[in-house]
Amino acid sequence: MDTVILFVVGVLVVAVGLLASIALHEWGHYFPAKKFGVYISQFMIGFGPTLFSRTKGDTEYGVKAIPLGGYVAMAGMYAPKSGEKPEASTTGFFDQVVEDTLSPQTATELDMDSRSFYRLPLYQRIIIMLGGPVMNLLIAVVLYAVILMGFGVPSLSLTVGSVSECVVPATESRSECLPDDPPAPGAAAGILPGDRILSVAGEEVDEWFRVTEIIRTSPGRPVEMVMDRGGKAVPLSVTPLLSERYAFDESGEILVDEAGNPVVEYVGFVGIASSFAPERQSVTTVLPAVWDNVVGVLRIIVTLPERLVDVAQAAFGTQERDPQGPLSVVGVGRIAGEIASGDALAVRDRVASLVGILASLNVALFVFNLIPLLPLDGGHVAVGIYEGAKRRLYRALGKSDPGPVNASKLIPVTLVIVAILGSMSVLLMYADIVNPIRVLG
Repeated sequence: MDTVILFVVGVLVVAVGLLASIALHEWGHYFPAKKFGVYISQFMIGFGPTLFSRTKGDTEYGVKAIPLGGYVAMAGMYAPKSGEKPEASTTGFFDQVVEDTLSPQTATELDMDSRSFYRLPLYQRIIIMLGGPVMNLLIAVVLYAVILMGFGVPSLSLTVGSVSECVVPATESRSECLPDDPPAPGAAAGILPGDRILSVAGEEVDEWFRVTEIIRTSPGRPVEMVMDRGGKAVPLSVTPLLSERYAFDESGEILVDEAGNPVVEYVGFVGIASSFAPERQSVTTVLPAVWDNVVGVLRIIVTLPERLVDVAQAAFGTQERDPQGPLSVVGVGRIAGEIASGDALAVRDRVASLVGILASLNVALFVFNLIPLLPLDGGHVAVGIYEGAKRRLYRALGKSDPGPVNASKLIPVTLVIVAILGSMSVLLMYADIVNPIRVLG
């Protein structure tokens, strides 16, 4: 029962965090739009029937039944045709669906043409449309700062995590000792799991890699080590054994030769391994971590058609899901529940993982909304840039101002994109139900 409760808690944490992220995304549109005087009839979280709402000034604020997004309904996001009044359009994903749900009185209130979005200078329209994605980016930066600077990341510590009893050649995959295996120097010297290494060969060390470097270059020579064991300094002498080990590159990957075989080298071996411990990072690591996530999302988007084929094969066949592949909200919620209820993780690690999920979701919202296709925010920005370029070209040619671009002509294309993305969402949700990605085995 406790596992079920924790699973539900994990799902709820991510669900509430996602709704908060969506609300802040829409606030990123709402705030500059209000500052620039745009008429806003609704600020809604979710779609479908309204659960509750409150009207303040010109704007109705509320929550709807389907928590899959949100929108800000602004006057004249699409420039009207000549002689027509501006209509209400939204910043939400399902623009055209939302327009059919606006309150009846909206059409009469939109007579205030001077407060329409399309009448704003280009730079103000771009600020409004980029406000949502930028808000998601800021949320991601804050959450990554919490993870890296608050919780830290698992890193090799100077504490001994395990001590081998014998020396097993690197080319053999067995883990048990055989009678003719030589004893491991670490165990023979009296090193114990939990010992913290203070110095090696008379040198105070502050990272595990320096410990291994000294050991690997000292085969057959006694190496003096000082351990912190229960608060007491314990001196030990260990003689590394010349042993075959795999060679690693600077990134920690096993080197391979031209034939693709692992490269083996002969180095000093003691038979001790580090334990992992969270290590808090500096503020300079935050932005690079966010950027790496952005690049990862871009890779997924660029290869999305291929990945969706793999998802379909996994959903309707026997193929395994790609752990790095796309997920629906169902998959994200399932992973959150699995992490929250998993006994293998400490509470601290579970919380950090849930925060990491929310950070990644906000990066995904940031990147996805910048795609230059309507009804996404990037599509409205692209239309605005095209309009500005067209007007500059007309001025350069001595022609009269062509006026605002009638983006409503792109509505058929927009509906096709909505249908495609909607179908993609349904496929991902189905795959996440019948063949989910599991993070804890």
